[in-house]
Amino acid sequence: MQCNQTHTPKYCGLCPRLVGFREQNTHTHPTFFNGAVPSFGGIDAALLIVGLAPGLKGANRTGRPFTGDYAGELLYPTLLQYGWASGVYDTENREKFSLKNARITNTVRCVPPLNKPLPIEINTCQQFLNKEIAAMPRLRFIVALGTVAYTAVLKNFGKKLTAHPFKHGGIVTLTPEITLISSYHCSRYNTSTKRLTTEMFHAIFDKLKELR
Repeated sequence: MQCNQTHTPKYCGLCPRLVGFREQNTHTHPTFFNGAVPSFGGIDAALLIVGLAPGLKGANRTGRPFTGDYAGELLYPTLLQYGWASGVYDTENREKFSLKNARITNTVRCVPPLNKPLPIEINTCQQFLNKEIAAMPRLRFIVALGTVAYTAVLKNFGKKLTAHPFKHGGIVTLTPEITLISSYHCSRYNTSTKRLTTEMFHAIFDKLKELR
């Protein structure tokens, strides 16, 4: 199966390991979305948030990035607080919540075993991130959650990690119009170990507010 569209087909077949895991999950969890999770938010948004990959019982279940994932419990209330969203975040009633001038996607669109995509899978899915960024005519800011997402965004713009090392709160000018801000991923592990606190995550959006 070929996957050369701008948006990843739900049943993309480019990564054999992920296809096998999807088929396994379809059998084990037949009511789940079980496919390449589409981006959430308008293509004309000014802000793009890039995560790692769908969680098994989060986005892979609901079909929306970070919805139902533990990370969404920090991300979505933060977006509401800073004016990038409206409504009420409800994992089961998605119609209550909408993004405002923001879009959310993942570096790898299909759920990986143990939440750990392989380098070849990250590289294979890079094409979809590249096309998505190119298709956003009003894009001004990218927030990359974690090193994998950060590296993928740099790669899209022809920049090297060695020249722009990852750090929480780091800012990189990608083009005269587009700025990248890096953050630790708002995962359960990072928040439970205090590697990322709510205050640290809010500081990312305070920087974003200053740049607007």
